[in-house]
This record gives sequence, structure tokens and C-alpha cells, in this order.
Amino acid sequence: MAKLKIKKGDLVQVLSGRDKGLQGKVISVDVERERVVVEGVQRVTKHTRAGFGGQAGGLVTTEAPIHVSNVAVVDPEDNKPTRTRTRVETIERDGRKKTSRTRVGVRSGKDL
Repeated sequence: MAKLKIKKGDLVQVLSGRDKGLQGKVISVDVERERVVVEGVQRVTKHTRAGFGGQAGGLVTTEAPIHVSNVAVVDPEDNKPTRTRTRVETIERDGRKKTSRTRVGVRSGKDL
């Protein structure tokens, strides 16, 4: 199981599939299956049955998971897909070293 570079709340663009080129925010991330759910992307129609609490039955349209390799984080400067990199900064204060890690877009070098 690999660490994913895409997190909940990121703005991503779909790189392949029927929704290629669409952008949306990440709703949820499934690390074990390496899949993400993106708002407005990979919409599927499900037939649901009426439930006990007055839940209506019928056709419901929801977002389905998409593989993480088919999406890329959008660079905030030019709204194009980019890879991510981690910038490590060390701050020395009172003789102690403290490191901070920030995600950076490769295209522009701006923080994500």
C-alpha cells in the first residue's frame, strides 16, 4: 500500500476516462484501494429501494470512485495539472532544529 499524494479537499483534474479534462474537489480518499471520489466526476445512476425512515426509492445519481492514477492535482497559479513535491524547511530556534514540510506544485513552485 503506497502513500497517496492526493488529499481530501484538493482540486484535481481527470487525466483519462470518459470525464477527461473535468476538474473538481476530492470528496473522499480510499488509501487501501487507491481510489478517490471527485465532486461532479464519474457520476453513476443507482436504483434504490424505499427505506424505513420515509426515504424515497427510485433513481439516485452519485459519484463513483476513480483510480488515483487518473487524476492530478491542479496548480493554483495556472489551473493546469501538476505533480507534487515536498519542500522541507529547517528552522533553528534556541539551539533546536525544527522541520516543516509543505506540499508544492512542480509547475510553479507555489504551495498547495
